[in-house]
Amino acid sequence: MGSPAAEAVPAPDALAVDRVKAGLERVWPEGLGHAEARLGIAVSGGPDSTALLLLVAAALPERVEAATVDHGLRTESAAEASMVAALCGRIGVPHAVLPVVVAKGNVQAEARGARYAALAGWVEERGLSALATAHHADDQAETLLMRLNRASGVAGLAGTRGRGVVPGTAIPLLRPALDWRRTELAAVVVAAGVACAADPSNQDDRFDRVRIRKALAGADWLDVGAVARSAEHLADADFALDWMAALEWRSCVRREPMGLRYRPQAPRAVVLRVIARCVAELSGEEPRGSAVARLLEALQEGRPSSLGELVVRPNAGGWTFTKAPVRAAARAPKRPT
Repeated sequence: MGSPAAEAVPAPDALAVDRVKAGLERVWPEGLGHAEARLGIAVSGGPDSTALLLLVAAALPERVEAATVDHGLRTESAAEASMVAALCGRIGVPHAVLPVVVAKGNVQAEARGARYAALAGWVEERGLSALATAHHADDQAETLLMRLNRASGVAGLAGTRGRGVVPGTAIPLLRPALDWRRTELAAVVVAAGVACAADPSNQDDRFDRVRIRKALAGADWLDVGAVARSAEHLADADFALDWMAALEWRSCVRREPMGLRYRPQAPRAVVLRVIARCVAELSGEEPRGSAVARLLEALQEGRPSSLGELVVRPNAGGWTFTKAPVRAAARAPKRPT
């Protein structure tokens, strides 16, 4: 083992620490001013989350803990988690490795769900007040451009907000670095002289995000920060549409013995959200946006339509949503053979 001096990690630049502290003030004012509130940080071992760890640990000394989720999807993941643990030991931050099992299916979606479930359990077990992640301006811009390329609506284009909740919980989810560029975070790590994990998928051109990232790197005429701010504005618009949809639901949707009746009054963007909620209420599943759009088109043309097990009909100035009747053959018990 080296001497304590050899193990020391240089403190980040004071201006950078003040900047991340200002970001925390925006998204976590109640915690920043409370000396007993402690913050958890999700650290994968990559440069973005490593930089956030160094910055927040300097901004909130002795009030930070870190966790690394090991999905076990790559052979290097255990070594990367150990690398984060070693760094945390050097800067005096408690660290936990959270192994998870990723279910089959959509690997990215399943991994994300498993990751947040593990982090939520860790936050609760450790008595932490909130969880922070290292999403930044480049992430915002890349996501917006990817979804524009897929003709997404406002909900899909909406950027990540500075504060949300960990999925399925009431735990505050903080993103204090949304106004940072990837290169700025990388510079923090370089200045500290610490090693970071390198995920090979970040260079794999089979992924849309990687291709867009490389295109952005070569587009010096594009203001990535401005694109990211546009994503934030779209997030505000998305919130406003949700607010209007909730008002439309209260005013225009009525429960009936067989289902729901909706008499639309709002513009199309709001109506789409109310239809999606009608479907979700009766089926228990969130419908795809493209399916909802096709359903609205049929209703506006006066045609009855269906979505999954639901039947939707134009009726008396509105639309009725009911579950399709179960066929007699399906209801009848099977005869013994």
